[in-house]
Amino acid sequence: MKEGNFLDKVIEYEQQLDSMHKQFREIIGFVAKMTEENHSLQLENHHLRARLDELDQQAATDKKNAERSQRADVGEGVDNLARIYNEGFHVCNVHYGSTRKGEDCLFCLSFLSKQNL
Repeated sequence: MKEGNFLDKVIEYEQQLDSMHKQFREIIGFVAKMTEENHSLQLENHHLRARLDELDQQAATDKKNAERSQRADVGEGVDNLARIYNEGFHVCNVHYGSTRKGEDCLFCLSFLSKQNL
């Protein structure tokens, strides 16, 4: 190998090393940027999951309150039917609204007992 050719090869290797060093630095910068973005997204994900859990708990509480309210409304209706029955009127689907003439109606009693369950 000639001395000039050897020197050219060394210069060429040096240029390749510089090029690889630049590429390596770019990769390191990219990895650092991606790591930072990943950490940021993990934090955001954590906060969003916590908020979602809060909303789920709130929705469950709202649902329970709505069910209680609905049960209270149904209970009020049954109470009104029981009051109407005690005033002497039928509340069953067979004779609804007609007077009972003092005797008990098994249909009405059955209906009222089902509603109180």
